[in-house]
Amino acid sequence: MNDLESITERAGLRRASDGSLLPSESAGDGATDLALYLNRELSWIEFNRRVLTLATDASIPLLERVRFLSIFHTNLDEFFMVRVAGLKQQVAAGVTRPSPDGRTPSQQLSAISERLRPMLVTAEETLHGQLLPLLAREGITVARMDELSESERLALDRYFEDEVFPVLTPLAVDPGHPFPYISNLSLSLAVTVRDRKTGDRRFARVKIPGVLPRFVPVEGTEAMIALEELVIARLGRLFPGMDVLEAYLFRVTRNADLDIEEDEAEDLLLTIEKELRRRRFGSVVRLEVDDRMPGWLLALLRDELEVSDEDTYPVSGMLGCGDFSQIAESERPDLLWEPWVPVPHPRLPPDERGQPPSVFESLSRGGDILLHHPYDSFAHTVESFITEAATDPSVLAIKQTLYRTSGDSPIVRALIRAAESGKQVVVMVELKARFDEEANILWARALERAGVHVVYGLVGLKTHTKTSLIVRREKDGIRRYVHIGTGNYNPRTARTYTDLGLLSSDAGLGADLTDLFNFLTGYARHDTYRKLLVAPVSLRERIRRLIAGEIDATRRGQRQGLIRLKLNALIDRTLIDDLYLASQAGVRVEAVIRGICGLRPGVPGVSDRIRVVSIVGRFLEHSRIIQFGPEDCWIGSADWMPRNLDRRVEALVPIEDPALRDQVRWMLDVLLADNQNAWHLNADGSWRRRIVEDGEPSRDSHAEFMAAALARESELPA
Repeated sequence: MNDLESITERAGLRRASDGSLLPSESAGDGATDLALYLNRELSWIEFNRRVLTLATDASIPLLERVRFLSIFHTNLDEFFMVRVAGLKQQVAAGVTRPSPDGRTPSQQLSAISERLRPMLVTAEETLHGQLLPLLAREGITVARMDELSESERLALDRYFEDEVFPVLTPLAVDPGHPFPYISNLSLSLAVTVRDRKTGDRRFARVKIPGVLPRFVPVEGTEAMIALEELVIARLGRLFPGMDVLEAYLFRVTRNADLDIEEDEAEDLLLTIEKELRRRRFGSVVRLEVDDRMPGWLLALLRDELEVSDEDTYPVSGMLGCGDFSQIAESERPDLLWEPWVPVPHPRLPPDERGQPPSVFESLSRGGDILLHHPYDSFAHTVESFITEAATDPSVLAIKQTLYRTSGDSPIVRALIRAAESGKQVVVMVELKARFDEEANILWARALERAGVHVVYGLVGLKTHTKTSLIVRREKDGIRRYVHIGTGNYNPRTARTYTDLGLLSSDAGLGADLTDLFNFLTGYARHDTYRKLLVAPVSLRERIRRLIAGEIDATRRGQRQGLIRLKLNALIDRTLIDDLYLASQAGVRVEAVIRGICGLRPGVPGVSDRIRVVSIVGRFLEHSRIIQFGPEDCWIGSADWMPRNLDRRVEALVPIEDPALRDQVRWMLDVLLADNQNAWHLNADGSWRRRIVEDGEPSRDSHAEFMAAALARESELPA
């Protein structure tokens, strides 16, 4: 019997046939009545519930609350397109293998529907009962047509005739016109009309054009009107000679996950382009409808779209509320958080012209530089690192991974300039970055045209690591400079995502990245690296050994073991079992998990010493940190999920400088002390928002990190 089996037996648990932990039939009163793994999909839904809660929080500026509501709905769209779609494919294929918490794919779909419906009611009530009235009070009114004056309606008539009517296309449905294709996430109107001559009733579909703004300003006022309201009011223009009887909004969500057999793909670029065209024709996984839609019309849509009752979501109010991001961008600074302007890093202060110094010189003089975005300026650090390399005549080669980037990326432009100037430039573009495939194809082709050596990924693996390698000729020979981070090379998300990065000229790290890029671009295989932990070759087993080391130190009485994690997701069952084992051995485990967590903390006899919190606030927590014992700290791109550990190329880098380790530990201290943005995970899988106790000081981790950055900036020479 191994250690974990012995522990589970003592805790009144047993191992099920699929490997999951369940209560023993002979368990006593101290045993848990739940499986020891939380469901991945339901855990994600709880994360999105935390996002929705911020939309209801009166202490948050109004337009930020609107933004959180928009994010809630956008998140949900992607969840259906990928996760729900995947479960439906499993059901269609006859898969009955249960998830770690014991649910079959069919049972998971039912649980998702049951869990989501009350949340959607809360979202509707938040929008119509709180946010829209509060916006109206501030002069930002989403009006209805019947609330407008005659002159205002006339102004909208002109807009309709000039901008909207030319792009509308009514599609009839009758024996001569089959039911039209309904595109993914598009708003549509189900319209019934009556022929004035024959009295026949007919059905048509009108698509609300996504190329136009969802909310149309009402001329001469601060009000706006939803585009569908305007179209409904002017449907008579589309159906002359007909009486418009009724019109109801509906919206479909389709399976949008790419299905690529890489082993059979001779050209990955062309294969993904083909799959992108197929994505828009994926099967329907969700139908949202106006809850006033009559039964016969709803039945027609369900029949034509092949949608079940479980996949139908009646909505009281507006559909497609992710579009409220347009309103969240209103120019009302009084209704937004005070803008945060990232500050220069103290090791890279700007000169009198506001330009950063040479990153290469700073690294040569003072050792590694730890970056913390968005508090440290991305433009003056990571961007400067690449743009300086592009123009530096001493730089011979630049090697870079690109997973997601923005359409106006200075980094991509710098790589193009470097190639055009004759430098050796190699870019690993991950074409399989979900929902960024099309953008990545465009950038890849632009890079190729400039002479960049572009590599499109490895068969069976997704390249998720965030790494850059600069090769530079210096007086004493060739020197390599590296950047290894937790976030994408994307200047837009760098303003709102919290990420870490390490700039270094360490020879061991430079050699490791050279080996890693040779693996990505050629046939080189490296199972061991000098300093980096790399997936899928060494990361999983090294993490398990690090956990075992804390268990051993505790059992030997050398010190109490300590494991601290900051991840986006924790669902790998093997590592969860190892953490349970560590807790049983007396190791203290503290985890900051932003989103999905499959581990149950606080289960008697199993996870008593494990604490899990989630920080959801102004910035999106995206950095990954792991700490073992008092000294061993790592940052990198990998979450603790099977895909990251076994099916992706990931890299973690050790933080070896004692001063930088202190910074990383301080960051974890601040996050774990947060009582403004923190939620605690209960053993039953529910989350409770942390509240400030009497006499306890308020701790907001994002505010503290901003204050610390400003304090460092104030110490810079003028």
